Amino acid sequence: MKNKPTSSQHFRRFVLGAVSAAAMMAGTLASAQEPVQPIKAHRVTEPAKVELGKKLFFDPRLSRSGFISCNSCHNLSMGGSDNIRTSIGDKWQKGPINSPTVLNSSLNLAQFWDGRAKNLREQAGGPIANPGEMAFTHDLAVDMLRSIPQYVAEFKSVFGSNKLTIEEVTAAIAAFEETLVTPHARFDRWLEGDTKAISAQELRGYQLFKNSGCVACHNGVNFGGASFQKMGLVEPYKTDNPAEGRAAVTGNDAERFSFKVPTLRNVELTYPYFHDGAADTLAQAVDTMGRIQLGKKFSKSENADIVAFLKTLTGEQPKLVLPILPPSSDATRRPQPFE
Repeated sequence: MKNKPTSSQHFRRFVLGAVSAAAMMAGTLASAQEPVQPIKAHRVTEPAKVELGKKLFFDPRLSRSGFISCNSCHNLSMGGSDNIRTSIGDKWQKGPINSPTVLNSSLNLAQFWDGRAKNLREQAGGPIANPGEMAFTHDLAVDMLRSIPQYVAEFKSVFGSNKLTIEEVTAAIAAFEETLVTPHARFDRWLEGDTKAISAQELRGYQLFKNSGCVACHNGVNFGGASFQKMGLVEPYKTDNPAEGRAAVTGNDAERFSFKVPTLRNVELTYPYFHDGAADTLAQAVDTMGRIQLGKKFSKSENADIVAFLKTLTGEQPKLVLPILPPSSDATRRPQPFE
């Protein structure tokens, strides 16, 4: 028969519990005072729609060539990007701009560097019909899907109709992309009260990042993505990239070279950096941003501290089982990669 806890043991457990609760409360209060917040894991409410969206995300038959999928430019094995300066489109066309990560993209105020798509559903339809990217049309993409019996059945099961429209296609892809969040980064754990989650150097880097003014743009849950800002506030940014930023959307010349602030989450995975992909390394990106945005020249050790901090923002990457795509029927349009 087990001995009952003594009164002193009860008291000790009470004290330990109170200390633990106080530590958790202190961590919560500390986090609330920071200009950034931890990411929460996504809760899936429509698993069938997400699974359909995953298949469409990986299906190259949504492109004219039958070779390019959403994952081609937003590779989920490479931080949701493609790690090249500008993406490769149909017939090996050179893309006009660096591919932003799809990870945590649901937390952005808008999609694309210039914010021309207000949400993930709008974004998902863009590359399919872009002649420089997947180079298809929405009608042809829908016809292709309608020619595949397994897709027809799956769309009917998910959406409850036989229509199978481009709106349903983009809704499913968006539902999948909404699951691509990366919680539990070491810095998130520090925000939640785990003081040992980051090193002294990484903490110095965060303090320097915060006190230098980087958080004026890179703030909130996504460390960015919540505003449009002019690139080159203190000194002009020199590039041969033709992208105009928000001006191309609004027609307002005052917004020329104003881009959506990119998220810094998982930034060590999403090189090269900036809309033109001109910075190959985080050290280069930190140096450039310090000079042209803040008017500050970081020393070598300061730069190293900030880079160390930025690497703590890598969260848990999506754990996926690759989908087995439905087979084409005899009526399905065949790929044309060399035409």
